[in-house]
Amino acid sequence: MALPPPDPQFVLRGTGAAVHTLHFSCGGPEPDIPLLFSGSENGFIHVWNLKTRRVDTALDGHGRKSVCCVKTMGGKDRLLSQGRDQRICLWDLAEGRTSVTDSVFTEHVGFCRCSLLQVAQGRWLMAMAARSLEEVQILELPSKTSVCTLKPEVGAKLGMPMCLKLWQPSCGSQPMLLAGYEDGSVVLWNVSMGKALSRLLCHQEPVMSLDFDSEKAKGISGSSEKVYKTHELINAGISDITIRPDKKILATAGWDHRIRIFGWKKLKPLAVLDYHTATAHCVSFSGHSSPRDRLLAAGSRDQRISVWSIYAQT
Repeated sequence: MALPPPDPQFVLRGTGAAVHTLHFSCGGPEPDIPLLFSGSENGFIHVWNLKTRRVDTALDGHGRKSVCCVKTMGGKDRLLSQGRDQRICLWDLAEGRTSVTDSVFTEHVGFCRCSLLQVAQGRWLMAMAARSLEEVQILELPSKTSVCTLKPEVGAKLGMPMCLKLWQPSCGSQPMLLAGYEDGSVVLWNVSMGKALSRLLCHQEPVMSLDFDSEKAKGISGSSEKVYKTHELINAGISDITIRPDKKILATAGWDHRIRIFGWKKLKPLAVLDYHTATAHCVSFSGHSSPRDRLLAAGSRDQRISVWSIYAQT
């Protein structure tokens, strides 16, 4: 008989608004304190101390506009955030500082989160939706140098980019971008060539989220209708999808308030986590080096963040 799904290990409250994005910073050696960054609809970024389970710092850099993406850059002291104020901010958090050191004006009014890829020590590529409807712009950070603009063929009618994932097939190889579009297509771009390599119509609705496993060269995407990998699967309305760093399981955040866990190899359903009382907007896995410490966090419109210890040994 299957075991019932667990309860959250703990719940974080106090964001004051719907939670739209989550990002762990847990890779440092002791006594480095594991952190969870959350971005909310009220424009605040909360830095949660996972030992005290309280907010260490609240950052306000997006004019009280919703924060849709937070990512650390090479450590917990450098942070990137993206808001609905059409700005991407770079933060210096070292030694207690809470200052925005630079920003990029996106000129894009949609919901598309940017994507980061570290290509060398201290150098990143960033993909973001551009001002023109169907285009994606690639910048190098921290210099903000424009690398290229990815433009679909004339007449492709893809609509706006909805989600982006930068990746590299192997160390030192040419960076690639997977982009999910409003028409339900997922397009594979060679960033160095600025060229689309393939296009797959995955959904009848806009692609809301995607993730990609570069080791197995396979990905998964979600929309308002179903989830897609190489075949269709489960429930309508997927806000977010993420594959755990060890590539063994994945998690989805659903419009039906639930978090679903699947085995990545065969997409076998493993658990349904039913805690939230409103749409689940985002999911994130921690990068703890010890499997027993690994966590899953989920953020919801109900203003709560649930944190789970699940399949830590899987």
